Amino acid sequence: MSLVLYALLPANFASMPKELAPRWLGIIGLLTIFFPLFTIVLMKALGFVESIQLKTSRDRIMPLMATMIFYFWVSHVFNHYAGAPLLLRALLLGSFYAIIAVFMCNIFVKISMHTAAAGGMLALMTLLLFHSPTNVFAGLALSLVIAGIIGTARMYLKEHTRAEIWLGYLVGFGAQMAAWWYLA
Repeated sequence: MSLVLYALLPANFASMPKELAPRWLGIIGLLTIFFPLFTIVLMKALGFVESIQLKTSRDRIMPLMATMIFYFWVSHVFNHYAGAPLLLRALLLGSFYAIIAVFMCNIFVKISMHTAAAGGMLALMTLLLFHSPTNVFAGLALSLVIAGIIGTARMYLKEHTRAEIWLGYLVGFGAQMAAWWYLA
């Protein structure tokens, strides 16, 4: 989503020196994709989780805690940098909020983390629809299709119940909206 924001709204990133944009996006990718994946593989190798697919609520506890740390750090860094656009800061903070909410829900039910991410994407695209000078309706429509495919795939694979999938959408959407409300 950071890349999507950068592609859709390059003017919002104007306060950031152009040569730093790839470095920023690289840091975001490192902290939000590579480190969490590496942590899960490492936890599997050390026997802390049964499968890298994190099929049980128990397997999700430690990876979610580690991921919370990575997302907190990236959110903290970008929220304290004056040149970071509001939408990027909201995306990162909303993702951090969503991981906390997923962790808390995981205590009671195996919430769909995939649909939580899709719900956050939908919320961000909805915010863009109302707060962007460019027309992003096509992006919102594409996001709806992608979110629908994600939810359908999770049900088709019998990884989650319908309630777990909808809870994921609600948590992701709500967390992103809460971050926007807090920052804006």
